[in-house]
Parts: sequence; C-alpha cells; structure tokens
Amino acid sequence: MSVTVIGIGADGWDGLPPASRHAVESCEVLLGSARQLALVPGDVERVPWPSPLVPALPGLLARYGGRRVGVLASGDPMFHGIGTTLVRLLGADRVRVVPHPSSVSLACARLGWALDDVDVVSLVGRPAALVVPHLHPGRRVLVLGGRPREVAALAPDARLTVLEQLGGPGERVHHSLDDADPLHVLAVECGADGASLTPGRPDASYEHDGQLTKREVRAVTLALLAPRPGELLWDVGAGAGSIAVEWCRTHPRCRAVAVERDPERAARVGRNATAFGVPGIEVVVGSSPEALDLEPPDAVFIGGGLTAPGVVERCWDALKPGGRLVANAVTLESEAVLTRWRARLGGDLTRIEVSRATAIGGFTGWRAQMPVTTWAVTKEHTAGENA
Repeated sequence: MSVTVIGIGADGWDGLPPASRHAVESCEVLLGSARQLALVPGDVERVPWPSPLVPALPGLLARYGGRRVGVLASGDPMFHGIGTTLVRLLGADRVRVVPHPSSVSLACARLGWALDDVDVVSLVGRPAALVVPHLHPGRRVLVLGGRPREVAALAPDARLTVLEQLGGPGERVHHSLDDADPLHVLAVECGADGASLTPGRPDASYEHDGQLTKREVRAVTLALLAPRPGELLWDVGAGAGSIAVEWCRTHPRCRAVAVERDPERAARVGRNATAFGVPGIEVVVGSSPEALDLEPPDAVFIGGGLTAPGVVERCWDALKPGGRLVANAVTLESEAVLTRWRARLGGDLTRIEVSRATAIGGFTGWRAQMPVTTWAVTKEHTAGENA
C-alpha cells in the first residue's frame, strides 16, 4: 500500500494551500490525532491514532490496504514527525509527503532567529536532560514537547519564551512558564553557563569513588576511540562511566553501553549520564565477559576487568570491522595482558604519565599520577566485506 502524509498547522483547513487540500480530499480514510482530524471538513472516514502508536501501525495500515489512506501530521511530517516513521516502515517509494511549515520555522519567524543557527531538541516522550549538551553561552535552542519548568531548572541563567498554538487563531507568545498550552515550542536563549563538548571534563564534575579515568588520560582515550555520529561504544568496567558519557556528548547520535559489575557504581553511571545530558546510555550490571551479550559495537573501551579470562577475546570478536578497541592498564598484571594482545593483534602501546602541580608546604611542586599504559588497535576489514 501507499500513504499520503499531509502536514497541517494550528490554523487548520484555512491554512492549507490548494495542493494540501486536494490531497486530503482525495483520501478515503484519514488517520491522525483526534485534534488533527477535527481540523478538516468532509465526511471521509476518520481513524484516531491508537496508543501506543508505533507497535499498532503495521496492523492499522494493513486493515486499510487497498484504500486511499491519508495521514494528518503537525507541520512538517519529516521533522520529528510521523512521516519518518512511515518511511521506515513502508519505504520512501510508498510514502508521499505534502509538508507544511514546521513549528520550528514558525517560531524562528516570530522570534527573528536564523533557522540555520538554532539547535532543536525534541523532548516528546524523552527526558529533559537531553537539552543539557545544547546549553552553551549565547546559543539559541528550540525545545519541542518539553515542560518549561523542567527546562528552566537545567538552564537557570537562560531566558525562556513560550510560543503556543503557532499559526492558529489562539497563537500566543509569552514568558509565563506555568501557563503554557500543551501545543507549544519553548525558545531558550542561553546565558553564560554551559560545559564544553570537548573530551576531558574536570574530574570533580563527576560523581565517583576514585574509579574514574582521569581527565588527561580520558582525553587521550576518547581521541583514540574516535567517536563518529551514530556509532555504538561498549564501556567495559565503566567505573563512573566517564568514557561513555564523553563519547555520547561528542554527537547526539552517538550511543553507549556501560558495563559495570558493582551495582552502586552502575547506579552512579546513570546519575552521571543524566547530569551530563546523555541519559540514553544503557547501563548493564554484571561481570564481563558474561555480561557482554550485547549489540555489536563500533568501538570498545576496556577500563576494568582486563585480567578476567575471556574479556578481551569477547570484545574483539564482537567488534565490527573497522572498529576501534582501546584498553587502559595501571597494574603490571593488566599491562602484561596488553603486551600479549598487542603481539597477537598489533596496534599501538603508549604510556601516559601525568604530573599535577600541588601545594608542598608554602611552595608548589609536581605530584605524579599513576602511569597508564594504553593499547589501541583497529579491526581491519577482511577481503570481500566491502564488495
């Protein structure tokens, strides 16, 4: 079957151009939210979305196979909308999209903001912490579906504007965070606060019990892991989860699984992830390699458990071709493991020695940190994989 997806604004039928009206009038069945279905005239059969929507979609579409099916969507259906879901389900050749100005376009028009210089964060069904990585001095952010008070708590020095019912007769722009219509966009003008996205956040910014990859070593480790958008990291022996956290902060589409055998530390990983605005990190409580029955990764960091039998083997076998494995060692025993594996698989061994200036009486001197041996290796593609 094929489906036509028609974008519609808060101004309803009156705001639709002739092409969009014709698309609606050509349908035998219209799917959409009850609010959207009420915006169009005619006696076409109307089917409100079930809840939950996504699991029910295949059966719902199959029920109306053979008929001309239309789907009403808010604004631009391909911008955080049902259009992208239908394309994934049916394929692009079976979905025709008739877009409408998105709420983001309308918000920028009202505010006088350049659309190409604005970050957009969707909090529809997602935690408010996702806005944190976008909060940087002077930046402008549009938040979809967020609760104004929750966002304000994360950005206390920002100026927030509520834009509701954009394009409709009830449109209103105001600054009352406790008086926002459910159909609103939240504009955030950031103040001076905001943490850099560059790896190597201060150690004190993490909640930890000492099991933390230190700042300087963490920056080197992330450089060797070389995160790219959409890639998945295994952070094995995660400790405080700093590697997983900073991996995910490099790009919104980076994902990570943090594996930690200690339940208290695992809970701490989750809290750090939320505090740094990457609450999507999956935390697995368990010992490696038994806990590593996971989605194959694009990169692996082994920060703990190197001497446990089978850990390196399991990580290497699961790693995708072209993936990177980085392991850090601070003991002679774990360093010996890295030496053996480097002889077997190649890669680079590096020793990182860091000294920090500290007070010595009334003077200042260097205090050496424990040296860290790092092994970094890339899993090469085998013949025929790229054919």
